[in-house]
Amino acid sequence: MLQVLAVNPEKLIKKVAAYLKEAQLVKPPPWAAFVKTGVHKERPPSDPDWWYVRCAAILRKIYLKGPIGVSRLRTMYGGRHRRGYRPPAFAKGSGSIIRKALQQLEAAGLITKEGKKGRVVTAKGRELLEEATRVLLKG
Repeated sequence: MLQVLAVNPEKLIKKVAAYLKEAQLVKPPPWAAFVKTGVHKERPPSDPDWWYVRCAAILRKIYLKGPIGVSRLRTMYGGRHRRGYRPPAFAKGSGSIIRKALQQLEAAGLITKEGKKGRVVTAKGRELLEEATRVLLKG
């Protein structure tokens, strides 16, 4: 776990996202091109590969903080919701996006449910993250 913390999270997430896309472990749903990532966002993501990046980021979060569920992940991916003339307030991120990403990662064998506690990373998922970390630390 210390190695994963030692590397830049942005580089690690991009590396894992590229692997998820290349190996076709996850696939964006048909509505992914049109959906916002939360009520606090004004527009959909501009990156065409945002689904793979979000899945990789969720995998890393579960690795570091697991067992964790959809509700806590929604809070982590939330942000400031601008409400017109009223003061801004915090809004959670999209639960549907997180649920679908978790289901795809679970089908790929990278995470698994741990009872009512939430999801945890499997040995395969841990190996993927640690291998990406080793590659980044060498290069």
